[in-house]
Parts: sequence; structure tokens; C-alpha cells
Amino acid sequence: MFLFRVCDVLSAAGLRFAIAGGYAVALHGAVRGTIDVDLVIHLREEDFSRTEQALLSLGLRPRLPVTAAEVFRFRDEYIRKRNLLAWSFSNPANPAEIVDILIAEDLARHRITKVKLQGRELPLLSRKDLIEMKTRSGRPQDLEDVAALKRLEALK
Repeated sequence: MFLFRVCDVLSAAGLRFAIAGGYAVALHGAVRGTIDVDLVIHLREEDFSRTEQALLSLGLRPRLPVTAAEVFRFRDEYIRKRNLLAWSFSNPANPAEIVDILIAEDLARHRITKVKLQGRELPLLSRKDLIEMKTRSGRPQDLEDVAALKRLEALK
């Protein structure tokens, strides 16, 4: 499974990360289809570089011709002036393999929870943090995700 391969290579690189986006919504228990794996990492240049190397080792390539150092160095400018919120990687040999690093989020500001999937523990953003992040984005799909996650909270 692609998600496992991504998590394995990042863990092997010694990175702390959390699954966010549609996968996190689904892993929290809401029905949600998605293709891309959204991740939150620490906003440190070393983590950007190690993430880049790990994803390259999976055959993924950045969609934009920028390096980890450039994304880290110009991150604020990319967010403010270009509305670039994710540093995207995809596999030219398999276009369904997509990873987005959410550059507007810092793992240091989030809580991580663990969930078991097929006997493996995966790190993902806590439900509360995921709701807050998706509420801030204001995108229609994110607001639908927020509603689904809040319905799940109401059931507890």
C-alpha cells in the first residue's frame, strides 16, 4: 500500500510526521475518498531535506522545479504571494502516487494521535487539530470533512 511505503521511508529517515488531509479524515472514521497523502512535518530545513530525499527514493518527483532548501527558504513568500500551501510530489510512473507536504503547517504546533491500520500504527493529526486546520482553509471539501468529523465527535 502506497501510504505504508510513504510512512516507512519517512520513519526510516528519522522524521516525525503526521498524516493529514483526506487520509486522516478517513482514518479518524469518516467516509472519505482520496488519492494524495497529505503530511505535516516540522518546519525545519533539515526536515525538508530529509523528506525530499525520502520521497525521491520512492520514485516521487517534485511537481515544481524547486529544491527542499528553496521551499524552506522561500516558504513564506510561496504561501503569501503564490498561494502555494503544499509542496507536491508525484510518481511519473504511477500518477496516482501523490504526496503533498503542507508547508503552511508546523508539526510542532499539532498533536499527533496513532491509529492502527492492518496491524500497523500510523501517526495522524488529532481530530481536534484536523478540524481546526480544515476550518481555517475554508475550502468546501474541507468544510464537509469538518462536518463529518464533528458528527463523529458527537457520537462519542
